[in-house]
Amino acid sequence: MKRHKNTLTDTLTVYPTQNDLPLDQRTELNALMNLRLASAVDLQLQMKQAHWNVKGPSFIGLHKLFDEIDEAVEEYVDMIAERIVQLGGIAEGTVRIAARRTHLDEYPLDLSEGMAHVSAVAAALATFGKEARTTIEEANAFDDADTADLFTEVSRGIDKWLWFVEAHSHAIT
Repeated sequence: MKRHKNTLTDTLTVYPTQNDLPLDQRTELNALMNLRLASAVDLQLQMKQAHWNVKGPSFIGLHKLFDEIDEAVEEYVDMIAERIVQLGGIAEGTVRIAARRTHLDEYPLDLSEGMAHVSAVAAALATFGKEARTTIEEANAFDDADTADLFTEVSRGIDKWLWFVEAHSHAIT
C-alpha cells in the first residue's frame, strides 16, 4: 500500500468514530482524499476561470458548458470532503492548501479564445480523471469499497465532462 503524507504537517487529526475501518487505514485514506480534495478545489476554480473568460464564436455554448462542469465538480468537492469527515478526518479544502497540494497544472490566465479554453479544460479534466481512477485502486487496496465507489462516481462524471469538452475540438490528441 502506498503511504500518503500530509504535505503541510507530519500528522493528521483523526477524530473518534464507530466506523469499523481501522484507524491506520482511515488516516491513510484521509491523507489521500485530502490530496484529491485539493485537486478538486483547483479543478472547480479552473472551470470558473474558463467560464468567466471564454470568448469567440462558441462563447455561449462554452460559457454554459464550463459553468455546468463547475457545478458538477462542486458536488464532487463536497462528496470528497464529506467522506473525509465521515472517516473522522478534517477536510482541508482552503484555497491556500489546495494551491500547495494540487496536481493539476496551472490554468493559463491569458486565454480568451474558445478552443484554447477547450484544450486547457480538457487537460485539467483528464489529469483529475486519472487521479480519480488511481484513488479507486488505492481505496480498494485499503479495503474501502465506499471510498472506491465514491471515486468511481467522480471518475464516471469527469469522463462524461471530458467527452463533452473534447466534442468541441476536431483535433483530439
